[in-house]
Amino acid sequence: MLTELHIENIAVIERADIEPGPGLNVLTGETGAGKSIVIDSLEAVLGARASRELVRTGAERASVTAAFTTDGAEDWLSENELDEDENLVIRRRVNADGKSSAQVNGTPVSAAELRTLGSRLLDIHGQNDGRQLMDETRHRDYLDSFAGLAPELERHRELYAAYREAASALKKLEISEAERERREREFRMTADELTAANIRPGEEEQLTARRELLRNSEKLTEALDAAYAALYGEDGSASELAGEASGWAQRAADMAPELDEAVAEIESARASIEDAAERLRDFRESLDFSPGEYDALETRLSQLRRLEKKYGTDESGLADLLERAKQGLEELDSSDEKRCELEAELAKRKKAAYNSAKELSKLRKAAGEELRQRIEAGLKELSMPSVRFETELTPLGGEPGFDETGMDEVRFLISANAGETPGRISKIASGGELARIMLVMKDVLSERDGVPAMVFDEIDEGVSGIAAQRVAEKLARLARKKQVICVTHLPQIAAMADTHFRIAKTERDGRTYTQVTPLDREGRIRELARLHGGENVTETTLASAAEQLDAASNYKGGL
Repeated sequence: MLTELHIENIAVIERADIEPGPGLNVLTGETGAGKSIVIDSLEAVLGARASRELVRTGAERASVTAAFTTDGAEDWLSENELDEDENLVIRRRVNADGKSSAQVNGTPVSAAELRTLGSRLLDIHGQNDGRQLMDETRHRDYLDSFAGLAPELERHRELYAAYREAASALKKLEISEAERERREREFRMTADELTAANIRPGEEEQLTARRELLRNSEKLTEALDAAYAALYGEDGSASELAGEASGWAQRAADMAPELDEAVAEIESARASIEDAAERLRDFRESLDFSPGEYDALETRLSQLRRLEKKYGTDESGLADLLERAKQGLEELDSSDEKRCELEAELAKRKKAAYNSAKELSKLRKAAGEELRQRIEAGLKELSMPSVRFETELTPLGGEPGFDETGMDEVRFLISANAGETPGRISKIASGGELARIMLVMKDVLSERDGVPAMVFDEIDEGVSGIAAQRVAEKLARLARKKQVICVTHLPQIAAMADTHFRIAKTERDGRTYTQVTPLDREGRIRELARLHGGENVTETTLASAAEQLDAASNYKGGL
């Protein structure tokens, strides 16, 4: 239930505080006073698109704060790891540059998360929502919601997805004989060529390094020989000089023991020189350059690079390509067997999805009859005594005769007058009839949705006379089951309010300001008189308004 609504700098509302109560809350005021802005604010705080146009001219930002009881939101709070406080506070801010932010109990949330939460807190019926009844693509959703088919629909979607997956796999396998031969020939040529090439991982890098070694063999040998001679091979070599230095240093150490460490270091250096010389000698002796090796290396490298250029990949990619070609050949060889398996699996999944769709259709037919009875009964209460309402189910066309929604097209039909054949709502229903049908639909659906509060923005469109009184009574009864917030111009509805707010705008210093004022009994009487007779409020209209207010109070007392 909505307990508080604080609005700042939304359109013509500089600041407003509204505290709805349980039962029926009514907002009245002149056209253009800002009643619908309150609804816009509610939509914004519950995640609707919020543009810079919402921000009051001259303000840096607009904000809406709404406090709710946690009824209906417990699961969402738990899923999002938010504490379940006694109250749930939502804040939405919109900057003048169009950027917006939102928080739930102080924790930042996205607009998408806010919309999910909002759908569990408030069901908002806007001025144009009644027109949704003319959109026949929505009728199936209305029926399914009434029937509570969400679990069955989810299971059917899973079965349909499995059927589509099998159908797609079979379609990929079903290729023409010519295409099959072409693909087999392509796979075979690739596999044969790359198999014959016998490409080894890292081979190209190794061959390139060996080629560079061969290309510089003469200089390399010369350098190795010179380095070895300098280190070890000739008189005056580094090893010989290190030996002489070690001997002289030892003589000195015999006389000065503190030089022992220097002697050790010279001996270590001498050993390192001899080790290095041995490594150079061993590498020189390992060099074995056969006369035709260089040409063989060039030929192999040319082969590898030709293949890389042909297939547009590197050495590693050639290995992967070979594996894919082999796999492709294996799949073609086993395609007949696999086709039979897929055909059997497809038939199995198709049957399961068809049976699921058939069960959905059965449930819809039963729900359609129940919905017919409920809608007709509700509309008769709203001064449509001769109304006939039907739910028409027609099979989907084409193959396989079902989709992710089942096998039905759903269309609501209505006859508002005795003797007339029910027809499409879009062709037959007037604005007032649409409003009443939508009110009854919302009433019926609300019994199952678990949402604790409903908002109606001018549900009284096109309604007058006795029908207006019946709509008022319907809203009063609905408000005994859940909180209802209603924007209206009808005194009949306003009289039924448990809490009544007047919305009025004034001009001050060239700016427009809107105020929201809760009304006491005297204020309500004056507002009802205004709704009846405009600004010309007389003692007669005041007396009539008081009488209407008392009559409404007596009606509610009997509920």
